[in-house]
Amino acid sequence: MSLKNLSYDLPQNPGYFDIPAQDVSVWHVPNNEQMDRWGQTAFLRYHTETKFLKDYGGNLFQLFTQLPVRHNAGSCIQDNGPSIPVVYDVGDAAFNHNLYGPNSRAETEPGFVTFRVFNNERNALAMCSALKPVYWLQNACNTEHYCIGGGYISEPLRCGDFAGFDNNGYGNNIGWSASQRVTEAAVLLFYR
Repeated sequence: MSLKNLSYDLPQNPGYFDIPAQDVSVWHVPNNEQMDRWGQTAFLRYHTETKFLKDYGGNLFQLFTQLPVRHNAGSCIQDNGPSIPVVYDVGDAAFNHNLYGPNSRAETEPGFVTFRVFNNERNALAMCSALKPVYWLQNACNTEHYCIGGGYISEPLRCGDFAGFDNNGYGNNIGWSASQRVTEAAVLLFYR
């Protein structure tokens, strides 16, 4: 397994490749929750309704083939992927926004799921969960603090799906740090 091909080398659900879909649904479920309780314990659930996946090959595999989550594959703002409006099933835009630190809230707008974003260091992240960076701000490219998946921060070196969520302390929801609730949750993606 090579670092370059990590996302292709890891075993994945065949549905990621094979299931045709038009939209996605996203659930945020506390870590270690039993599967039969996911629906009851998800503190945030939302979905898209625009049929956006048909424009990107019909599933997330095709979307990320067109918009690879790879360092230096683009730069913030002009090379970011689509921001799709969401409908909340559990939670709302204000609740969602407050799960992230005040610095992150200052450069994001809730109510959208955004795919393949870059940060200031040209590191790619797969998805911003019900947030989109507000690009009219001059330097709104600190996406490692509020976007997930494929994350890597060069300074200081951190890797992981929640790479910059604890920049100003773990789970304290100040500065660039996200809340403990969102940091200690699994993010589940479903096709619709």
